[in-house]
Amino acid sequence: MLERRLFNADHELFRDTVRRFIAAEITPHHDHWEEQGYVDREAWIKAGQAGLLCLTMPEEYGGAGADRLYSAIMIEEAARAGVSGPGFTLHSEIVAPYLMRYGTDEQKQKYLPKLACGEMISAIAMTEPGAGSDLQSIRTTAKRDGDHYVINGSKTYITNGYNCDLVVLVAKTNPALGAKGTSLILVETGTDGFRKGRRLKKLGLKAQDTSELFFDDVRVPASNLLGREGEGFAYLMQELPWERLIIAIRSVANAEAAIDWTLDYTRNRKAFGKTVFDFQTTRFKLAELKTEVQVGRVFVDRCIEAALEGKLDSTTAAMAKSWCTDMQCKVIDECLQLHGGSGFMLEYPITRAYADARVQRIFGGTNEIMKEVISRSL
Repeated sequence: MLERRLFNADHELFRDTVRRFIAAEITPHHDHWEEQGYVDREAWIKAGQAGLLCLTMPEEYGGAGADRLYSAIMIEEAARAGVSGPGFTLHSEIVAPYLMRYGTDEQKQKYLPKLACGEMISAIAMTEPGAGSDLQSIRTTAKRDGDHYVINGSKTYITNGYNCDLVVLVAKTNPALGAKGTSLILVETGTDGFRKGRRLKKLGLKAQDTSELFFDDVRVPASNLLGREGEGFAYLMQELPWERLIIAIRSVANAEAAIDWTLDYTRNRKAFGKTVFDFQTTRFKLAELKTEVQVGRVFVDRCIEAALEGKLDSTTAAMAKSWCTDMQCKVIDECLQLHGGSGFMLEYPITRAYADARVQRIFGGTNEIMKEVISRSL
């Protein structure tokens, strides 16, 4: 196996810290969280106390001022442990950076320290009942009225939607301008007219709360505008390469874990007087899968390097997201098959991974959209 050269000794010490935190504070509670459909807020507080939220935010705002290699470690270790409940990644790697890059000093000072310590949980509200990957088609509006915006519309499939205290809302401030009339607005839970709908029941990611959000004549101060009016769509496009690489990082790490789980299972499960692993068809299948995952690992590591250099382009990120999520679903499906009937039982991690993996090809832009993105560069 090729040695990974991205990480130094400090990174590996951090990886050990993350593994211990997951083993102590996440894994023992995950089944309960899946039953109730959301992660207890105490887990967020503990993650904040451990310094595991908003890692890349500057220390002045409560973050660690770390590079994205630390973020990658967080993503990888959660995927390897098979825990998908806490929406830490969206909170730390998507919402907080929007605030950091486009927020005013006042907005950053007000919200980032609370996000970093877990006191506030954040979400980003893009998807609507009639607009998924096509963000230009959103219908939620935020109309200027003096010193306020008046928001009307609804969102769905919102990660952290049930638990959230702060939402970065994607809305049309000038519907006539299409994408150029899209803005980002900060909305706090408890604002009059803002209500959370039901927690949605999903195929996988059952511990990760996903909700509908409704906005009925919600009035927020004009100072809640994030960045400049009409620039929201451009901001979203600028951040998408990293968001899509996050999905690819998770895909590869989860596929690696699936192979490890399957090796352990097949070496201990016996059939016809020998272990399942002793059958050539099992070994050859695992050899094929291991090779595919290694190809994905090398590609993703190179993409991480590009992201660190500020050179990850949208086409390459789309390739990584598309190829790695397809690979993840294939690998997990084949590994589940090698578990036999046990692979259909939720007590095995491969079964949960099978259900959790399916959305990887959908969110962050469907893989069909990724191909459209890639084709534009041909």
